[in-house]
Amino acid sequence: MNIVCSTCFTTNRIPDNKDHSQAKCGKCQNAVYCASPTELGNNTFYPFIERNDLPIIVDFWAAWCGPCQNMAAIFNKVAQSSPTLLFAKVNTEKIQQIASEANIRSLPTLVFFHQSQEVDRISGGLNEAQMKQWLMQCVQKLS
Repeated sequence: MNIVCSTCFTTNRIPDNKDHSQAKCGKCQNAVYCASPTELGNNTFYPFIERNDLPIIVDFWAAWCGPCQNMAAIFNKVAQSSPTLLFAKVNTEKIQQIASEANIRSLPTLVFFHQSQEVDRISGGLNEAQMKQWLMQCVQKLS
């Protein structure tokens, strides 16, 4: 399994018999997997989306967006309890090009990626139960 380090964004190959949540990066020696959402930028978005073998949920948000601010704590909490998924955030004010390329038209928008392909997306503020239900539906689409 390949996982991109959430600190230095180096791609690491994790043997199938090793727990990815315990692996250390071969370059920076930090933990490869991070249960907290990874902040992505112009130079890190595509490598993170394209090189990770685990599904990734990206929260496209903005500081001025009230629903984005309300959902941030829920997104972090769900990320902490989902060790088979990766979570990332894109600040659409700072990373406008990526938001445009991802066709983000409303905030917040969550996009579920797997093997560099968009599987699903949902826009608007979600509570914890709604987010978990949507994630389960996305994971089921992978089966």
